Amino acid sequence: MKIGITGSIASGKTTVSKILSLKNGPLFSADQVVKKLYKNNSFQRILIKEFNIKKKSNFKNLLKKKILKNKSDIKKLEKIIHPMVRKEMKKFSISNKKKKNLFYEIPLLIENKLMNFFDKIVYVRARKSLRLKRFKANGGDEKIFNMLNAKQLDDSKKIKFANHVIVNEKNFKILKKNLSAIRNLYA
Repeated sequence: MKIGITGSIASGKTTVSKILSLKNGPLFSADQVVKKLYKNNSFQRILIKEFNIKKKSNFKNLLKKKILKNKSDIKKLEKIIHPMVRKEMKKFSISNKKKKNLFYEIPLLIENKLMNFFDKIVYVRARKSLRLKRFKANGGDEKIFNMLNAKQLDDSKKIKFANHVIVNEKNFKILKKNLSAIRNLYA
């Protein structure tokens, strides 16, 4: 069974994914794939060339500044990153095809119309003010948060595709308790 876990930026998808997948099956994280890409020298060279970035050092911050100046650059970046993430997702699926459950943490699952790839979808939601607070607590910039948040569909539209909706606005203990019934479905 393929279980997709999604939600808006800083809603707690990673935490929910780890809790649900623990001892229930392997976890694919699109965010982790992207983090690895940014550390890859050939990927960095592609972005430096594509976005005309002068220095290799601190290129990620320079890229953020470019994207904030020109909003169309995020689409350009997504056209480079998304196929690479999908390729890794396919590799993960093939290498784990004999497992009972596969978990996928995909931030833009619904926005990228990937619903048919999954047997079940778990949607993690939290109010915007709390998500912004979490994003900033992890070193994020409010302008980046607002830009990324604007690219995402409203909760009401995404919930329609979900088999399970998790509200993540309390503490970890409550979240874990709220996930126990869902977790048992995939045990």
